[in-house]
Amino acid sequence: MEDKRLYSPKYVREILNRYGFEFSKSLGQNFLIDGNIVRKIGIEGEITKEDYVLEIGPGMGTLTEELSLRAKKVVAVELDKTLLPILDETLESCDNIEIIHGDILKIDIQKLIDEKLDGGPVKVVANLPYYVTTPIIAKLLEEDLNLESIIVMVQKEVAERMVANPGSKQYGSLSVFVNFYSHPKIVVKVPKTVFMPQPKIDSAVIKLTLKENLPDVDRDQFFKVVKAAFSKRRKTIINSLSTYGFNIDKECIKETLEQLNIKLEERAENLSVEDFIKISKTLPPLDI
Repeated sequence: MEDKRLYSPKYVREILNRYGFEFSKSLGQNFLIDGNIVRKIGIEGEITKEDYVLEIGPGMGTLTEELSLRAKKVVAVELDKTLLPILDETLESCDNIEIIHGDILKIDIQKLIDEKLDGGPVKVVANLPYYVTTPIIAKLLEEDLNLESIIVMVQKEVAERMVANPGSKQYGSLSVFVNFYSHPKIVVKVPKTVFMPQPKIDSAVIKLTLKENLPDVDRDQFFKVVKAAFSKRRKTIINSLSTYGFNIDKECIKETLEQLNIKLEERAENLSVEDFIKISKTLPPLDI
């Protein structure tokens, strides 16, 4: 019955009151209570009965329940131990879910995938607390895990930065980072009114489809260039790179940019991922 689904506000309050649960501000807990958004995440995540799903932060199981109905198996990692008995009750009828108590930032995710999710490939689904959005996404992308896609609820502003194109105000190092590893797309914008408790800002669900083949470039070198280039957004690319403290002089950087037909007065916000790859490959190894 619809009123017994976990996105029913009445049902949510009933369960949380019964367990004396109190929302933790330090953990950034905001539970989703809108069936349309829950279903939209399942649809846009393209979750099928062939799929293994890793959910980060199931909360009281609202989204987990929907994933269970669609997936072959779901492993959900929850940091708050006070939610474990609640999850035992709310997901009692779901026989394809395993709840793990732990911190996703400290867990060996590939080991978890190998032991619990048949080695993958895995689809990651999460409603992330705002304060750990970037570290968690960075971990998922950087560790060369056997993932197919990541679909996450994040702060609307962060989602817009992830999908931003060169030349826009939102475009920055996060845009380059996410686009290096994946093809990002905002799939639905989510008003703050569909959460309990209600946060101060709106959210968005973003889907990152991981690239099968990453660009052929030294990643350490590439991200050094990106970090330096965006360290002083108002400066030109040549000035940002030459004043960052690398072991190369301005003339070397000038020659590199001219060789690549990149204007010396360009700013980092106007350069594409491909531009940064070309710069990284052409410059000598960078050290500070």
